Amino acid sequence: MRVLLASPRGYCAGVERAVETVKHALALYGEPVYVRKQIVHNSHVVRELEAGGAIFVDSVDDVPEGAPVVFSAHGVAPAVRAAADARHLTTIDATCPLVTKVHTQARRFAERGYRVVLIGHAGHEEVEGTTGEAPEAIVLVESVADAERLELPADVPVAYITQTTLSVDETNEIIDVLRRRFPRIERPAKEDICYATSNRQWAVKELLGEVDVLLVVGSRNSSNSLRLVEVARAAHVPAHLVDDASEIDERWLAHARVVGVTSGASAPDRLVHGVCDWFRARGVADVREFRSAFEDVAFRLPVELRRSERSAA
Repeated sequence: MRVLLASPRGYCAGVERAVETVKHALALYGEPVYVRKQIVHNSHVVRELEAGGAIFVDSVDDVPEGAPVVFSAHGVAPAVRAAADARHLTTIDATCPLVTKVHTQARRFAERGYRVVLIGHAGHEEVEGTTGEAPEAIVLVESVADAERLELPADVPVAYITQTTLSVDETNEIIDVLRRRFPRIERPAKEDICYATSNRQWAVKELLGEVDVLLVVGSRNSSNSLRLVEVARAAHVPAHLVDDASEIDERWLAHARVVGVTSGASAPDRLVHGVCDWFRARGVADVREFRSAFEDVAFRLPVELRRSERSAA
């Protein structure tokens, strides 16, 4: 048996920034630092930060008045910011800059009188935050069927935006329907699906012709990890999502000669190392990168944190 590792995989710049934001906040303010929702969608990351003194809450109402609170990488609605201000919380915004761009687009389209079609998944924190920028103007579309059924006023201009962690192929299918049904629909100035989501899907597609089965390392609430599984299954390659090596079922590999491994953008690389060690412990010596590619995107820490760190120096 051989194991081929997709590249790129694992942490994206937005996730790296968000995790480092919590660590820096703990060093600056001491324990505890509160985090609204999961900072990123990975259970291992959340448990590690909890062990370091972070407390994860569902609402800013659960944060003691005046305490520091970090907003997750998925972004928040303006109403959440207002609620935090009302409680005099020290807010640190770890929203991924690429998500912030989508929020800005939603706001600008709405201010210009557009009905905004948001392509995304209901209930996802990123979608909730984006919708909160202009709830009266935004309508959610989750599928091709939704796009086919969508009814909009004929005299109102229309634009679309998307969640950053979607399947590239499925999103393009939805956009094709929207363009057919609403020929004048405006698109974002730049594609909303983030570079990391696109790159990881591209890397999996490149890998699929070489493997018999794909393992995707990521948590079950990670949208971009789930999309990697879907990409493989759409190409008729068996694929399984595992939170870590302990969830691998040897029956999946019974007839596999080559196993592909990748990880979602919120999964730390140590979890992939753990999967590689799992195979090596079972006598698999050939574990290698497949067409190695690199990303050089990096984001600065949130401005509120940089200011506070300068003041404390």
